[in-house]
Amino acid sequence: MPRLILVRHGQSQWNLENRFTGWWDVGLTEKGEEEALAAGRLLKAKGIVPTVAFTSFQTRAIRTLHLALREADLLWIPETKDWRLNERHYGGLTGLNKAETAEKHGKDQVHIWRRSFDIPPPVMEPGSEFDLSQDPRYAGIDVPQSESLKDTIARVLPYYQSSIVPHLKAGATVLVSAHGNSLRALVKHLSGISDEEITGLEIPTGQPIIYELDDDLNAADRYYLSER
Repeated sequence: MPRLILVRHGQSQWNLENRFTGWWDVGLTEKGEEEALAAGRLLKAKGIVPTVAFTSFQTRAIRTLHLALREADLLWIPETKDWRLNERHYGGLTGLNKAETAEKHGKDQVHIWRRSFDIPPPVMEPGSEFDLSQDPRYAGIDVPQSESLKDTIARVLPYYQSSIVPHLKAGATVLVSAHGNSLRALVKHLSGISDEEITGLEIPTGQPIIYELDDDLNAADRYYLSER
C-alpha cells in the first residue's frame, strides 16, 4: 500500500519573528532544527521508512529534510528538489512583521491577504530587497510577484501528479518536506477539503502527517504520526 508522509519545515527565524516569509530564504531556529530531528526520530521509532523524498528550493525545507533523514538513518535515499514545492509567494508583504502590517492596513485587510483562497497580496516591486528574479536557483523560471493559495495549488498539484504520483503508484513510501501552503495544496487534494475550509487549516511545524493510500491513491487514512 503506498504511503505519503508530509512534513512542514521546522520553525524558521521569520516564523519566530512573525514576518511574512514566502519565497525568501530563511534558516531554521534552534527550535526548528530540534523539530526536524524529532520528526526523524519519530519516523525511526514508528518503523516508517520513506524510500524517496521531495522538497522545495528553500533552505528551511531542505534542512528539515536532511535533519529528519539523518536521525532516521536514511540520508542515503534519493531526493528531488523543485521550486514548485516552494511556499506561497507573499509578494509585497515579504519581510513585513504581521502585527505591524495589520496596524498599517487593518486586521481585516491582512486577514484577506493571508486567508482568502483566491485574493493575492500586493505584488512585489521589481528590484525590491526581496526580489528573487535574479537568484541563480530560479534561472529560467518566471518568479511570481505574488500568489494566492489558489495560485499555489495551481503549481503544486501538477507537479504532484507528474513527479510524485508515479512513485506512489509503484508502491513507494514518499516523504515531502515543504511549507504550510504547498502542503495545504496536497492536503486539500487528498482529503477533498473545500476552498473555504482549506484556508483555515493549520499545519504545525515538524509534525509528520501520514497518508495511507489505496491502490487508486485515494486517502484511506490520514493521521499525525505522533498520535499513533
